[in-house]
Amino acid sequence: MPAEKKFKVCLVSISLAKGGLERSCAMLSQMLEQYGHEVHLVILNDEIDYPYSGKMLNLGKMKTGKDSIVKRLLRFRKFRNYLKKENFDVIIDHRPKNDFERELFYSKFIYREQQKIYVVHSSKKAEYLTENPSSFSKICCKNLLNVAVSEYIENQILKKEGINNSLTIHNAFNPAWENESGEFPEILQNKNYILSYGRLDDSIKDFSFLMEAFSQSKVWEKDINLVILGDGKDKEMLQKLAASKPCAKQILFLPFTKNPFEIIKSARCVTLTSKYEGFPMVLVESFSLGTPVVSLDIISGPSEIVQHKKNGLLIAERSLPLFAEALQSLCFDEDLYKTLNRNAKASVEKFSMQAISEKWNQTLQHAIH
Repeated sequence: MPAEKKFKVCLVSISLAKGGLERSCAMLSQMLEQYGHEVHLVILNDEIDYPYSGKMLNLGKMKTGKDSIVKRLLRFRKFRNYLKKENFDVIIDHRPKNDFERELFYSKFIYREQQKIYVVHSSKKAEYLTENPSSFSKICCKNLLNVAVSEYIENQILKKEGINNSLTIHNAFNPAWENESGEFPEILQNKNYILSYGRLDDSIKDFSFLMEAFSQSKVWEKDINLVILGDGKDKEMLQKLAASKPCAKQILFLPFTKNPFEIIKSARCVTLTSKYEGFPMVLVESFSLGTPVVSLDIISGPSEIVQHKKNGLLIAERSLPLFAEALQSLCFDEDLYKTLNRNAKASVEKFSMQAISEKWNQTLQHAIH
């Protein structure tokens, strides 16, 4: 058997902070380095929450004072020169691709003559295939590969746009999270709670729906709380909405933490009510810590992770009565809870860092020439 090749890889991301996409990029740097590849990261904003491996070019540090076209061009030039000087075997780009002209510029100038892989993290076409998917797909077809984080994205989005050099590699969880002793907030001591966490953008995450379902479920009358963990542009609006509910005292808002694992572990269940996702790491993280979930069966991801009544509850439609009923079941049906709890961890072993890093390594071995 031929020896495995070691590659020089450049990962590109907007930042390494705040969300699941950014955490998965940071983790990919660790996974590739474990296989002996030389890893570099380029980030465009100076924001780092998550541990990473490799050498870092932080272009965000050049963003001082008011930004301008000249400053932007200087950053692009530094980026381009870095790629030429380092001579990478492959660039793995995690950025959202929501502006066709910008992506044309990247492909013609920044990434010219470079082998590249684009990673698609969302099922919303305009976020990763720009406002002009038919033209952008031609750029993607020239890539070494396009990696979708869910089978739905690969089959229903990329391949339907004619991007056939695509495959699915799911995002990974880190088994070491279970032993990380993050801060456990004083306010949650001795409390029973349902948890939802993520960026507080209601147009995507639909926390409004969750709060209304929680209110209708009446589980709060039995002293069960709803904890919403995260920061974002809609925090104030959501807090006002919560204050108008009869269960206002039982809805608690906690700020974003880069290490939420103690909070996830102690929750009765974790919920997902987004309008769309790519591959919702919230579900994988929860299962990896033994916590069941209640999730809407939205486009892209949940049905690849949740097995209804085996490790969680998958709700077929965005129905308040159905979601409220599911919350009641998970809070009060002890037999159901024990079944879901027992199956949670084993159900996500295929998404562990070890399994996913092996898949990435094999993919690079076959793809790079």
